Amino acid sequence: MSLEHLIANNRRWAATAVQADPLFFKRLVEQQSPKYLWIGCSDSRVPANQIIGLPPGEVFVHRNIANLVVHTDLNCLSVLQYAVEVLRVQHVIICGHYGCGGVIAAHRGAPLGLIDNWLRHIQDAAQRHRHVLAREPNPAGQLDRLCELNVLQQAHNVCRTTIVQDAWRRSEPLTIHGWIYRLSDGLLQDLGFSASSPSQVEDEFAGAIAKSTRRDASSI
Repeated sequence: MSLEHLIANNRRWAATAVQADPLFFKRLVEQQSPKYLWIGCSDSRVPANQIIGLPPGEVFVHRNIANLVVHTDLNCLSVLQYAVEVLRVQHVIICGHYGCGGVIAAHRGAPLGLIDNWLRHIQDAAQRHRHVLAREPNPAGQLDRLCELNVLQQAHNVCRTTIVQDAWRRSEPLTIHGWIYRLSDGLLQDLGFSASSPSQVEDEFAGAIAKSTRRDASSI
């Protein structure tokens, strides 16, 4: 099957961009200096730049299934290192979303093949925070809560990397955030995790988890 329609879409997009701003591509070529690294889910419904209203060049992006930050994932860690040490980003945003297919699959535990090894990290987070999930009266609420807990766990993981620890040791201005996106209305929510130094990490993590246990399921 031909993908010429996508090439045609690209031509229209480029022409529209130049029409709106004749120097758009010139500026884009000359410099990449984003302040933000976005670690998000591969889900096609969660495009980083669009949902935070920023143009190309403003956000450095890494995406994978269920927005995981695994300490043996050299792809993710390489992106993080480049963003922190070369681009000098000031904010790392870990953003998950409600209705995440990876979280749903991990929660159900049905075997899917190779991806089961990846989803095991979500299952570990669910086990670690089982007391939070146990407070949810229905399966839908548990899934929403697990989406939140997964984001918080990944934000905590980012803070524990040698990359971030070394940046903080150098007194670089770097803050790690945990957010979640709601597909049904397109709105982002801050999950209450925002760490700018090693001394803040555990208190921010514990506070965000506690906040999650108090959040009314109807609000999500």
